[in-house]
Amino acid sequence: MTKILIIEDNDDIRENVVEILMLAGYEVFEADNGKTGTELAIRNLPDLILCDIMMGDLDGYGVLHLLNKHAETKAIPFIFMTAKSERSDIRKGMELGADDYLTKPFDDTELLNAIETRLKKRQVQQEFYSGAIEKLSEIVAAKDGLNALNMALEERKIRFFKKGQVIYYEGDRAANIWILLDGKVKTAKMAEDGRELLTGIFDHDDFIGINILFSEGIYLDTATASEDSHLCNFPREQFEEFISLYPDVAEKFVKILSNQIRQQEEQLMQLAYQSVRKRISEAILRMYRQQGAVENLTASRIDLASMSGTAPETVSRTLSDFKEEGLIEKKGSTIKIIDLKRLEKVKN
Repeated sequence: MTKILIIEDNDDIRENVVEILMLAGYEVFEADNGKTGTELAIRNLPDLILCDIMMGDLDGYGVLHLLNKHAETKAIPFIFMTAKSERSDIRKGMELGADDYLTKPFDDTELLNAIETRLKKRQVQQEFYSGAIEKLSEIVAAKDGLNALNMALEERKIRFFKKGQVIYYEGDRAANIWILLDGKVKTAKMAEDGRELLTGIFDHDDFIGINILFSEGIYLDTATASEDSHLCNFPREQFEEFISLYPDVAEKFVKILSNQIRQQEEQLMQLAYQSVRKRISEAILRMYRQQGAVENLTASRIDLASMSGTAPETVSRTLSDFKEEGLIEKKGSTIKIIDLKRLEKVKN
């Protein structure tokens, strides 16, 4: 039976949550303060922890900090329950390693959905090792290097990001390199005129934030989940130490970074010299290739505007023109390329 620990100093809230979870078939442990909750977590090793932030003796941040120090508990999915919804509070919890937030008051559906999402983590983790590790085996030439990297990754915690949730902000201290297990992520920089310039679109098994290896300790763009996504983070210091021990690994990651820089340079050249129609057609084709040349690609007008350096309204008008010319079909944010060769030749 799945075990859940709830740490909450409000008796009414705690008893209500316990009742809901027991009715849902979970085995429940409860604590009315952070110190007792930490002891219960270490002793019982629950499958998930629900924890209030504002508590007397030891607050939720302190509980999470202590549990992260124990190998047996640091990977347990951790959900904060809080009445605080300011960005600074959310970011502080996420930086400590929290997986999700439930803002009080929440109903039983929100509670159970959040728990079920977090418990799927183990299934995602299995998919990760059948997909991402296979890709890593192609990157790491030395057998010992692969084994060392695999062991290091197995210790990392998988994080879930909802669609639209920011993973890191441009200018933030660069703490991690990220591996995208499933979903999609975009990176962007903010131009001086306030427009968002898309710098990258990432799919499953891609590495995000590699450029921090050669930056001055800050992220150079903002990464946002384009859809619900699971990611695994790898501390920058640990990664730099790892690639210093295995030169072949460093060489491969330098090539990945070089490809990313080349793609960004090509995009900037397009923004500088190509017509609006050409830039938008190139943006569609770029997303088409990045999504594996699928018949129906997903491309919002906001993302296309960011990639082409135009306004969303301009994208809408141009897409309508392409549709009338028989180049594409469009429904919502789904685009189907009808005439690939003609789209590639768009100039004016």
